[in-house]
Amino acid sequence: MARDFLPGFDRHRIETAPGVTINARSAGSGPPVLLLHGHPQTLSTWLHVAPRLAERHAVVAMDLRGYGDSSKPPGGERHASYAKRAMAADAAALMRALGHERFAVVGHDRGGRVAHRLALDHSRAVERIAVFDIAPTATMYARTDKDFATRYFWWFFFIQPQPLPETLIGADPEYFLRHHVDGQSKTPGSTPPELFAEYLRCYADPACRHAICEDYRAAAGIDLEHDAADAEARITAPLLALWGAKGVVGRTYDVLETWREKATDVSGRALDCGHTLQEERPDAVLSELAAFLR
Repeated sequence: MARDFLPGFDRHRIETAPGVTINARSAGSGPPVLLLHGHPQTLSTWLHVAPRLAERHAVVAMDLRGYGDSSKPPGGERHASYAKRAMAADAAALMRALGHERFAVVGHDRGGRVAHRLALDHSRAVERIAVFDIAPTATMYARTDKDFATRYFWWFFFIQPQPLPETLIGADPEYFLRHHVDGQSKTPGSTPPELFAEYLRCYADPACRHAICEDYRAAAGIDLEHDAADAEARITAPLLALWGAKGVVGRTYDVLETWREKATDVSGRALDCGHTLQEERPDAVLSELAAFLR
């Protein structure tokens, strides 16, 4: 039995596309906010943030397609089922189904990439966007060097043709997941054993591991084509970028400058942590979001 990390939140199973059902939780009232997790997390990553946000907002947290308890459809031709365009469409459809035509979106890691595409493809729906510990996907690929490729090796491992990464990870999913989580976090204990066990419950599913690889394969292919087509487009909603001062992204890029190349109204700063801000520094995240969403 999976542990409930968001007690008091309503449960939803909503079909957002043919054959795709998204798992989501919601609570609170007020201006709506959508929370999008990254890899290898699930919506449970928001356990410290979502309940307190729900004191002033209608909060929705969802499992991205392929992750957690959402559907894991076949990747299809060119892995298009896991394009950020498809994932963003899931998010927009979910929020409409829950009665939210306009909302703020907060995305960590892969969820930040979905939020970026959501703000471009569904600009009328997105009032504000916050991205955690990422630079734009196209920027990161274009500026890849040996140091980045070494530190973010999974970006290049996951995109290898199936079933190579799926098979190798499947030999010991717990070891791979532990190595990844511990390497990304710079705050010991921020992912407690019970939360890690929840991530492992999902990661132990071969369909989930395959979907994760499809997500990254899409990012290295069809997503870059979509980004190139929108190279001159700018996000007009206010954008907040937060990143970990001890993480790879903050050490490798001028994060605010990368987002100023993609959006017209950008603010943000580094937090004293690694990659997983919402688990490592939830109080600081909440303080930043409170000011930004006000």
